[in-house]
Amino acid sequence: MNAVITGVGGYVPEYVLTNRELSQMMDTTDEWITTRVGIKERRILKDENLATSHLGVKAVEDLLSKTGTKPEDIELLICGTSTPDHIFPSCASTIADRVGIKNAMAYDLQAACSGFVFGLSTAATAIESRRYKKIVVIGAEKMSSIINYNDRTTAPLFGDGAGAVLVEPTTENVGVMDFIMRTNGAGGKHLQLKAGGSAMPASHQTVDENLHTIYQEGRAVFKNAVSEMSEVSAEIMRKNSLKSEDINWLIPHQANLRIIDATVQRTGVSYDKVVVNIEKYGNTSGASIPLCLWDMEKNFKKGDNIILTAFGAGFNWGAIYLKWGY
Repeated sequence: MNAVITGVGGYVPEYVLTNRELSQMMDTTDEWITTRVGIKERRILKDENLATSHLGVKAVEDLLSKTGTKPEDIELLICGTSTPDHIFPSCASTIADRVGIKNAMAYDLQAACSGFVFGLSTAATAIESRRYKKIVVIGAEKMSSIINYNDRTTAPLFGDGAGAVLVEPTTENVGVMDFIMRTNGAGGKHLQLKAGGSAMPASHQTVDENLHTIYQEGRAVFKNAVSEMSEVSAEIMRKNSLKSEDINWLIPHQANLRIIDATVQRTGVSYDKVVVNIEKYGNTSGASIPLCLWDMEKNFKKGDNIILTAFGAGFNWGAIYLKWGY
């Protein structure tokens, strides 16, 4: 029994924040951003009354509509997010309520930029247990809610969006064939949201000091992302006796074009088989890989060998080998 993706939905906000507009807000330029990270624009959820659940709802509605799935048939909903509407209740439960999913267990999974691949591997295990037949896995982020737009080292990187997939059982030789997921908690200090949790509850001081926005030590994160994401991709290929020419699509987390390039070089996959949309969406954290699936769905063929790989705060990283199911 394999777990196979049987549909993809997605959503990005209408508002486009360009590099040119950013250059009017801070000391940066389009050339500086493009040459360093490969981003030209990103989508932003401007309405302050709307949160991550809004993005997730739109993506799930798209998914259910495209697959002809009834909300009441969903048995499990996993939402990978670092920007939930609230600490509790979960973003997953809010999304489930708003789309009419009434018969499912729903919960958030927090693995930062690796949230979707962690969620998909969890869903695959649930399908293989034979306890579940219809699972929705979401990656949804309103990254703009935790960005300091006075910080030119982080503000240009991130955007908002959501993607969702339907996962079902199959006896065919397609679906999630293998995965490797890893965590090194020692890396947590290099990329974090310092305030807002129980270690540092919100206060006037934490707000004044911008401790509720992303803190990143760029060099440490870049070094680890390059080594771990590229190596885990190569490892899952070795483990499954896959050569570079066997891979139809490599879908890396859209964090930084230089990190993507390093992963491509390590795997040896031809660049025309690499899915990249960072130029128009930026880094949408846990939403980046499902948005790539959403963008490229029409290009996939049944049986295509696909590698998904991500790295994020925690440090959390991993790779999934799947065969496309339709």
